[in-house]
Amino acid sequence: MPVYGYEAIDKAGKTQKGSIETDSVGAARAELKRQNLTVVKISEQNMLNKDINIDLGGKPTPRDLGVFCRQFVSMTRAGVSILEAMKMLCEQTENKKLQRALEAVRANMEKGESLAASLMEFPKIFPNLMINMVAAGEASGSLETSLERVATQLERNSKTQSLVKKAMIYPIVLMIVAIVVVIVMLVFVIPQYAGMFEELDTELPALTQGVLNASDFIKARWYLIIAVVAAVAIGVKTFAGTSAGKHFFGKIATTVPAFKNLTVKSASASMARTLSTLMGAGVPMVEAVDMVANTMGNIWFKEALQDARDQIGLGVPLSAPLQESGLFPPMVYHMVRIGEESGALESMLDKLADYYDEEVEMAVQSLMAAMEPAIIIVLAGIVGVLIASVLAPMMKMYEALDTL
Repeated sequence: MPVYGYEAIDKAGKTQKGSIETDSVGAARAELKRQNLTVVKISEQNMLNKDINIDLGGKPTPRDLGVFCRQFVSMTRAGVSILEAMKMLCEQTENKKLQRALEAVRANMEKGESLAASLMEFPKIFPNLMINMVAAGEASGSLETSLERVATQLERNSKTQSLVKKAMIYPIVLMIVAIVVVIVMLVFVIPQYAGMFEELDTELPALTQGVLNASDFIKARWYLIIAVVAAVAIGVKTFAGTSAGKHFFGKIATTVPAFKNLTVKSASASMARTLSTLMGAGVPMVEAVDMVANTMGNIWFKEALQDARDQIGLGVPLSAPLQESGLFPPMVYHMVRIGEESGALESMLDKLADYYDEEVEMAVQSLMAAMEPAIIIVLAGIVGVLIASVLAPMMKMYEALDTL
């Protein structure tokens, strides 16, 4: 979306300069007019005249947003007005991006906009789930209940993400250690033995010669290795952002045994919890399933739920497309079917989410238990090959001496 730089005059007659991101010049002028600004000059920014904005604050985490929802509900239930609550939360929020967004939201609400409409202007800060839940809560007069549900959902999501990240820290650290060990041995340790190997005046074993060649190549062409690694990393990241890449890596996550268990259970827990939250706020089933689909990280689950949305619109119960997708465990569509038949789908989804939240924790622990010995074995194998390359010529020399 293009960014337009502007110069305008406010009600007090003061000149203001800034930038606005919108679809067109007309939309930018309309937005500035809505802010009671008289446009003096406006033009699209490019790389040469674009405003430099260095922002060290990171995007708010689900935990940050969950805390905001909890505090907002506590304040309003204590009798604090919504605008006053927003003012207090702006002052105590630590995340700078969230703080600035809340200040703008409060300013818009003072002009008469609803909370949901104000949040909608910051899609990169507030997720669609939160915006739609707030809108449903305002429409039904149950804003506090909706925000409590959003807080619970965000906290659950934060916990799941933390578990997955924690599971990945150990193998990543071990991989880095393995790479460092290999580089140190090839660049600094192995070359120390090169002179001794030459003095043996015997043909070096293939393993030793291969390691020495690798050592020479790394020392002479280290920049080429870095360039190749960087190119591969950029290529993988670019490919992962394409439709084909999303399907490729999504298929790996749902088929490779090491990741399938965690991927499926995480998706099941997220789907059940989010759908239950939206239904509890009064969001229609078709819209709720559509929003759930957009929260799925794996594109295969996203497309399965989008297909379910289309079938629900034709009168098909949710359990049928979930079963036909072949992605969700039998327990998911069986419990959904029971909930549909008994008229207690929301309650059944809550129970399903609680069950799979526990299963995700167990899956993370199982993945950790499987990966730790595997990585240690790989690391030991790499170091073992390097040690063997050093010892092989010595063993060959000792064998030659024994034959004399």
